[in-house]
Amino acid sequence: MQPIGHVESPLTDRSAAPKQADEGAPDAWLVFAPEYARAMAELAAGQDVLVLTWLDRADRSVLAVHPRSDPNRPETGVFSTRSPDRPNPIGLHRATIVAVDGFRVRVAHLEALDGTPIVDVKPVLGTER
Repeated sequence: MQPIGHVESPLTDRSAAPKQADEGAPDAWLVFAPEYARAMAELAAGQDVLVLTWLDRADRSVLAVHPRSDPNRPETGVFSTRSPDRPNPIGLHRATIVAVDGFRVRVAHLEALDGTPIVDVKPVLGTER
């Protein structure tokens, strides 16, 4: 798997970063490598997307955590949590595109740290089946 870009964000300290987007996550830039220009051509402001990241600072040996780092909560297997620490630390972030500027896409409320590798972007589809 090869990153297609990286996140530019004011978030640099994992311990101070919000755990979820709706907990005060700032706007951030998705910065794509130039070779992916055609792949991002139809991205536009107002569009909701799923951003998949590689949580490169995660501990891949963790199999269970106390949810939200609260020791009063029972230890839970990571596949039942949103913990960034997990065997394959893939981040899944729903975001709204605010602006597109060349190889840069500004999104609202992204809780990823500065420098986090981006592995894919997908459109959010309707809920109909």
